[in-house]
Amino acid sequence: MSHRVSPFQPRRLILAVLLAELAVGMAVPAQAQTAGPAAPDGADTETATLPQVLVTGQAETATGPVNGYLAKRSATATKTDTKLSETPQAVTIVTRDQIIDQGAGNLQDALNYAAGVRSDAYGIDSRSDGMLVRGVSPDEYLDGVRKSMSYYTSTARTDPYTLERIEVLRGAAAMLYGQGGTGGVVNMVSKRPQEVAQHEIGVQYGSYQRKQVQADFTGPLTEDGKWLYRLVAVKRDANTQVDYVPDDHALVAPSLTWKPNADTSLTLQALWQDDKTSSTSQFFPWSGILTSNPNGTIPANRFIGEPGFDRYNTKRTTFGWAFETALNADWKFRQNTRYSYNKNDYRSIYADSFSLPGGYNADPVNQAVVDRYASASLAQTKVFGADQSLEGNFVTGTMKHKILLGVDYLHYKQTGSAGYPLGTQIDVFNPVYTGFTFDDLSPLAANTQKQTGLYVQDQISLTSKLLLTVGLRHDKARNETEGSDTQKSSATTKRAGLMYLSDSGVSPYISYSESFTPVANSTQGQVFKPLRGEQWETGVKYEPAGSTLSLNAAAYHWKEKNQLVAITPVLSAQLDSTQARGVELEARGQVVKGLDVIAQYNYIDLDEQLNGIPSQQTSVWAKYNFALAGVTGLSVGGGVRHMNEFRDGTAPTTPDVTLVDAMFAWDSTNWRVALNVNNLGNKTYVATCLSRGDCWFGAKRNAVLSATYRW
Repeated sequence: MSHRVSPFQPRRLILAVLLAELAVGMAVPAQAQTAGPAAPDGADTETATLPQVLVTGQAETATGPVNGYLAKRSATATKTDTKLSETPQAVTIVTRDQIIDQGAGNLQDALNYAAGVRSDAYGIDSRSDGMLVRGVSPDEYLDGVRKSMSYYTSTARTDPYTLERIEVLRGAAAMLYGQGGTGGVVNMVSKRPQEVAQHEIGVQYGSYQRKQVQADFTGPLTEDGKWLYRLVAVKRDANTQVDYVPDDHALVAPSLTWKPNADTSLTLQALWQDDKTSSTSQFFPWSGILTSNPNGTIPANRFIGEPGFDRYNTKRTTFGWAFETALNADWKFRQNTRYSYNKNDYRSIYADSFSLPGGYNADPVNQAVVDRYASASLAQTKVFGADQSLEGNFVTGTMKHKILLGVDYLHYKQTGSAGYPLGTQIDVFNPVYTGFTFDDLSPLAANTQKQTGLYVQDQISLTSKLLLTVGLRHDKARNETEGSDTQKSSATTKRAGLMYLSDSGVSPYISYSESFTPVANSTQGQVFKPLRGEQWETGVKYEPAGSTLSLNAAAYHWKEKNQLVAITPVLSAQLDSTQARGVELEARGQVVKGLDVIAQYNYIDLDEQLNGIPSQQTSVWAKYNFALAGVTGLSVGGGVRHMNEFRDGTAPTTPDVTLVDAMFAWDSTNWRVALNVNNLGNKTYVATCLSRGDCWFGAKRNAVLSATYRW
């Protein structure tokens, strides 16, 4: 009996198409297709080898340096080196030059001007970078491998100084990564060894007693250029805008590249990081922040923990590699791996703002004294990830294919101990610190998560103008907590995108993608179901011929099941179904010679069950290069960020806010001296107040003077 593939079974249809194309491609390599069609206008010539020269003239790659604010290639959205103008999904790339010009000291700051991103969703937080992409917390990846798996205890903040670029893939991406919320993923690209020697050492001095020294050295180790190195190091001693909360930081990140020939490269990457801080988040109640309080307004610098007890200290060690080799002119193999070990000592006393709206359960009349929660944990987290893929190029009839076959593996394990002592009370407006000690920690049940995924993707040039991207993936995951039943889950996720390349540079597209994210069980023993979601997106990308300017617009609609929402700082719940619709506009690049601009506008209609975020955000950043009185290399920059008012569930309305950033710099052959000021007007603003009862302050004015010597 013959069997037909039902049109309502797209997974089988896509898989059948991909397997058939793969079989044809293996039998008929692209190099043998002497009568094949020409590549689309502006498309890659896969077999060409581009010369390696100085960064200022280097041909751009998906992982290499970029001049200015406009990157044109990425691997985040396809796992292949692909032009953004030929990628049927929204991607924002923050380049190294933008990080430098805006003086970004953390990931949140670096994403202040990124389309589709709420970079300070939970205000200033010394423990982690709390951003939202399309209304959802994104998973963080580093060089295409998952960086961490759970909140806080496995988190060590990535230093932007170690990065070449930060890439935000907006929308579901499980077909590529196996994990990642429906809103998107953030993939950070590490600095790698360069073929031309470049060295720099710099110092910084700024607000909150910030003192930092940093260095970045790279170049060839041997005369034949087969061995390259890079060494990045940072040491910082600083405080924060919250009393008794330091921001001390040290890291060393060496890397070594071996290139025995033009077809093969192996880059070994390592990192050692030691952070000593506490929690800038005090979980203040609504009253005294957004609603009236007889005692006035709570100061943004107020600390209501206990000096000497509160801490968030993390030591992180990682080692991995990126390997690539060309098997022949049409096929190449890649492997990216990383092992990371985090050791975290987290102790905190914070306001109980959750039991009663208003938060002053112990003092409802005077509204000055709050009860406090207390917690302490010592956690050890190990994460191993490996992603290996085979990329091939071939032609079938009139169609050109770039096919990707891959398998990735992820292993996460967390062990440790914790305790929850009885908290004490404190007067928020006149705190008296009484001292607090607690060392009675009990072992936690070990939590282990394993996941294996198989994926196949084909980027097809149907004609010289019409591009089709299709992909299919299957994942199996295990979530094990010692003493509990093992959770097993699996999912098949798919992706499809169609894009038209016009002669004018306008490229409309439509795409569909899905998400699947197993969630590690909490240290409190909560067991979570995997997140599942889907997204439709339509958009247009425009790159005027001969310019360094890109204009992009996207509209989307996503749905997701089992989204996590926080009930208290340590307990969460999962929602049955959530959704969002939105529109994003973005422009970046050089408008005229000497003037670089980044502008974006976000509109989102988010399900009210999720944490409230502004329905509208907009920002503009511009930098102008000029000479004055015979002095060359001067530049001035400034930006404006605005979000409208919003509310989270039953919480009071968080007011709208407009913030201004500024920069002035002088660059010469060897020197760069710059002054960066974020929140120039020193506005005290509330980033959000949550319906569960607590509020989060945004970052106040932060000024940093830096001097860097390069040779």
